[in-house]
Amino acid sequence: QVQLVESGGGLVQPGGSLRLSCVGSGRIPSINVMGWYRQVPGKQRELVASVTTGGITNYVDSVKGRFTVSRDNAKNTMYLQMNSLKPEGKAVYYCNVRSYLGNYWGQGTQVTVST
Repeated sequence: QVQLVESGGGLVQPGGSLRLSCVGSGRIPSINVMGWYRQVPGKQRELVASVTTGGITNYVDSVKGRFTVSRDNAKNTMYLQMNSLKPEGKAVYYCNVRSYLGNYWGQGTQVTVST
């Protein structure tokens, strides 16, 4: 069984920064892709950023240059550094890990960008 626990969400003003963390535990294969997704009410969950075990990253266009995804393979931990946050960044952010064993999700952490 795989467990993913996100942390680091909260309230931030526009232009501010937050750093999200996701810690994985359980049977996680060494070869996997970890990703951050976000979802707002009434919309589909969208991929924000992902990173492979080898460090290859991918970002949705709207966050390029502002968000940075990274991971520590030894700790099964992934991070999302979010800078220059915009009000449209308000969402629940979910951690995801994909491998040959399956697709797993965390419980989500709320990010609110508001004055």
